[in-house]
Amino acid sequence: MHRPVVGIIGNRGLVNNRYPVHEGGQMNSCAVSHVAGCIPLLIPADPDYVTVEELMQVCDGFLLTGGRPNVHPSEYGEPETDKHGTFDRARDAITLPLVRACVETGQPFMGICRGFQEVNVAMGGSLHPEIRELPGRMNHRMPPEGTLEQAFALRHKVSLMPGGAFATLFGTAEVMTNTIHGQGIKQPGPRIVVEGTAPDGTPEAIRVADAPGFTLSVQWHPEWNAEADPVSRPLFRAFGAAVQDWALTRRS
Repeated sequence: MHRPVVGIIGNRGLVNNRYPVHEGGQMNSCAVSHVAGCIPLLIPADPDYVTVEELMQVCDGFLLTGGRPNVHPSEYGEPETDKHGTFDRARDAITLPLVRACVETGQPFMGICRGFQEVNVAMGGSLHPEIRELPGRMNHRMPPEGTLEQAFALRHKVSLMPGGAFATLFGTAEVMTNTIHGQGIKQPGPRIVVEGTAPDGTPEAIRVADAPGFTLSVQWHPEWNAEADPVSRPLFRAFGAAVQDWALTRRS
């Protein structure tokens, strides 16, 4: 029997600033294959090529990856400003309804960074366009210079809800994570449970309340060093187990 399939939500990019591509970070595929134990399948997140219904038939679970473009503020009822950065409306058109559909059916997904924000918006929440400008908040953005190792280095603690899904999974009330994001949750959606926060109060770990499937999502990037990191490894393993269970149930 083949491994279950995880659809990795891709981003749009340009090779040599001229050739348009659908792209995804290799570390996402590595984490899905080597830690979650699933087949990584890069998805062109564009309704011109795929539908939510088709994706849910082809894939057993979904990884909502990070990406430079942000969710368009119209998706949570706010006007566009320069602080909101760049957008990918095609990805919005796929991921937001995909999240809602998976929540209803129980099909597993995990959100990372932008994907974490997509989960909140899909469930009726909103975002801050630039959290480092808020009083008392730290700068969560990637350092402008340095190696990948320096960019993805562990930079702050995340305090977890006692007895929550994340604290149970990690076996601790506090973990160390990297931080590479500019936006963050402003208002959690009605069913969004914030289970982890940074020292400055920024939401870092969420789940969807009363969802029948795996919905754990994080603001940090667990795909980095996922095979060795003591936080990333159990998260991807739990995600992979949920995808495996879904695949077995569907096949039976």
